[in-house]
Amino acid sequence: MSATDHTEPRQTTKLEMAHVLFMDVVGYSKLPMDHQEAVLHTLQSVVLTTSEVLRAQSSNEIITLPTGDGMALVFFGDAEAGARCALEVSRALKSHPEVLLRMGLHSGPVYRVTDINANQNVGGGGINIAQRVMDCGDAGHILASQSVADVLGQLSSWKAHLHDLGEAEVKHGVRVHLYNLYTNDAGNSALPNKVATSKPAVETGLKPTQKPTRFRRKMAVGATILAIGFGVGGWLFFSRKAHALNDKDTIVLADFANSTGDPIFDDTLRQGLSVQLEQSPFLRIISDQQIRQTLQLMDQKPDVRLTPEIARELCQRTGSAAVLDGSIAQIGTQYLLTVRAVNCSNGELLASTEAQVNDKNHVLDALGETATEIRNKLGESLSTVQKFDTPLEQATTPSLEALKAFTLARRAQMNGDERTSIAQGKRAVELDANFAGGYQILARSYSVANNSDLAIQNERRAYELRNRVSEREKLIIEAEYQLDIPGNLERAAEAYELLSSTYSHDPGPFLVLSMLSTHMGQHDKAIVQFRRALDLDPKTGAIYAALASAYQFANRGDDAHSTIEMARRQNFDDPMLHYWQYMFAFLQGDPEGMTAQVAWSTGKPGFEDVFLLLQARTAAFGGKLRKAQEFSGRLITSYKGSLDTEAAAEEASGALCEAIFGNSPKARANAAAALALVANRDIQPTVAAALVFAGDTTRALSLADDLEKRFPEDTLINRYFVPTIRAAAEVNQANPMKAIEILRITVPLELGANYGFSLYPVYVRGQAYLAANQGREAADEFQKILDHPGIVLNEPIGALAHLQIGRAYAMQGDIAKAKGAYQDFLMLWKAADPDIPILIAAKAEYEKL
Repeated sequence: MSATDHTEPRQTTKLEMAHVLFMDVVGYSKLPMDHQEAVLHTLQSVVLTTSEVLRAQSSNEIITLPTGDGMALVFFGDAEAGARCALEVSRALKSHPEVLLRMGLHSGPVYRVTDINANQNVGGGGINIAQRVMDCGDAGHILASQSVADVLGQLSSWKAHLHDLGEAEVKHGVRVHLYNLYTNDAGNSALPNKVATSKPAVETGLKPTQKPTRFRRKMAVGATILAIGFGVGGWLFFSRKAHALNDKDTIVLADFANSTGDPIFDDTLRQGLSVQLEQSPFLRIISDQQIRQTLQLMDQKPDVRLTPEIARELCQRTGSAAVLDGSIAQIGTQYLLTVRAVNCSNGELLASTEAQVNDKNHVLDALGETATEIRNKLGESLSTVQKFDTPLEQATTPSLEALKAFTLARRAQMNGDERTSIAQGKRAVELDANFAGGYQILARSYSVANNSDLAIQNERRAYELRNRVSEREKLIIEAEYQLDIPGNLERAAEAYELLSSTYSHDPGPFLVLSMLSTHMGQHDKAIVQFRRALDLDPKTGAIYAALASAYQFANRGDDAHSTIEMARRQNFDDPMLHYWQYMFAFLQGDPEGMTAQVAWSTGKPGFEDVFLLLQARTAAFGGKLRKAQEFSGRLITSYKGSLDTEAAAEEASGALCEAIFGNSPKARANAAAALALVANRDIQPTVAAALVFAGDTTRALSLADDLEKRFPEDTLINRYFVPTIRAAAEVNQANPMKAIEILRITVPLELGANYGFSLYPVYVRGQAYLAANQGREAADEFQKILDHPGIVLNEPIGALAHLQIGRAYAMQGDIAKAKGAYQDFLMLWKAADPDIPILIAAKAEYEKL
């Protein structure tokens, strides 16, 4: 500023956080004018006499704004004020049925202004979004935005009244995440019409190419995420820039046109470009899984070549911004490489780049250079391009032949052809012994093929070579290594947190984080992480199922059901949705609902086995042990030879069930059969637990010692499974207080969802208190199991907890409560096999009460 320029710099407008309640009268414009006046008068009288408005006015923490057919109340300071006011208004209007009011809540930034009449007013996104939220409701609704739910959901007094509706599109293509706020006497519990009639998505589900039963095991978190789709893209619509993208836009990667006649470039160049572009925290590439699903909707084969025409239709169907296509041509001895970005809506060229090299050996160098240049031209900042730009030779391999083999291995893995995937993966690392990606894909293929030794061997090698890959791949390798090899869930979570913060547009890391949280009993945290993944990828049905499961684990059954309904309204048909519909039917005592889901699974390879497992657990829960053994036997027969780990797991689960029911000889036989098939850390904990409950303390402790020695960092083994086994051994040896002390380490993890062994630390602690003649403390532990049906699900201890709490009440001398608990157990087991030892004992104990 010059010395003669006395102009003062303009003061920046001050933004404040406000909590906005926007309301209007439904159908107001259709009312006669005198009726309009009367309705508004009634509304104003009700609103201005609420305790919340009067309080806020007295402390100068509110601005009230007329809007013609309603009003906006802008609260400052108290984050709950708007929600409390909405409930108060809703209750008051019960006596004024002529006022059909809808309300919207949002917390966000606003700025104060003075309008033309010198009155206080506000502007900014905070008030605009509140109106958009309200617009999605019908008469009686109180809808809230995500920002409101994030705050109120931290308070137990609000959590039960906030019901997740998912996303809805409002004006200008903007999408908002909605929650329905209602209580028994306020709000409207019906689904808003705008949500119910929103444009459905279509999903065909994951094509079962193998028996996908590994998701039910405690150590199969990584397989679960692969099933959901690691790195799947988002499909949101945003306004487009003329010659650049923003960080919310998604891109479809087409195949390269290869006019050289050399097949080594087929698929390989697309794979190389994908690796380079995936380094970018800015660009979002539509995943291969989403491409395959969309191709099915287009009546195309899943492995069809992605020509520019097909890629453009894919782009339009997924709501993406652009297609990246490329070509390679040979001019004499030289090669010309071209990459273009095309707007898939209008065919406009957004950016292009090319490179020419002297020979075939430098094509990968040229591909890396074009990837870097296209990132710049599409709008990525120079700083992130420079930071995340590992040369392609280092990010993958300098060998075109090795990259070709890797590409074929990856494609085979996607098709469920593990034999081919392993063969091509081995070829890739034979051609380049330092190809980290080759070892990583071998590890995954061997894992799915149930060869854990070779999976671990290859994952270790990939980890050793992690500094020879891109930054993104390095983070993925480190995270998967912590999860799969040491089993250190805290370190794995740290690695995935870093991955999620660096590549915040990728739902994959959020999915793994949420799975880890559920294993560690941090269900509220898991819900937040699943929501984040769902916001990024609202078109994958399995994520809805996973979010529903997290709600169920957190005892938020209504939210779980609304999430499943949300997925059903969008015509999703993912197997995991059916899995949780079966579980919800079980929890509601709905045998017809369970039968319907079993019928869905019939004839579906792999999934039929999963539902056989569920039926076995449900039969055992009701004491129908012979029926459970029949289902289990069919599973084991199906698994043996091809899926020995699954067969062993089923033998081990059967052993544990037999043991806690008192059939010790049968439990020991099943345990031996399990170990004869496979003796790894997926199987040994359950076998050891079965043996200790069957009274074979020595063998159980030997297995526990072996687990601790071989896996000293494994979180669940050392702080969940082994302490439970050791505590049960102490109960067997009449040392109940020592058992209770041993179990102290399990407390932070005891509410973890570890299907097949959920809440067992609590169950054993209850048994220890019974053995110590401390009935009140024992009752508290067994009540904890009864209070968490969404975690224990159809595991047998869910039924046995009724019997055990009855024993605890009897120990306290409370015969009335004891009889009630015994009756609950005997009712659950009214159709049980009569010769089960624990049932015989329970009936005898009940007769003596």
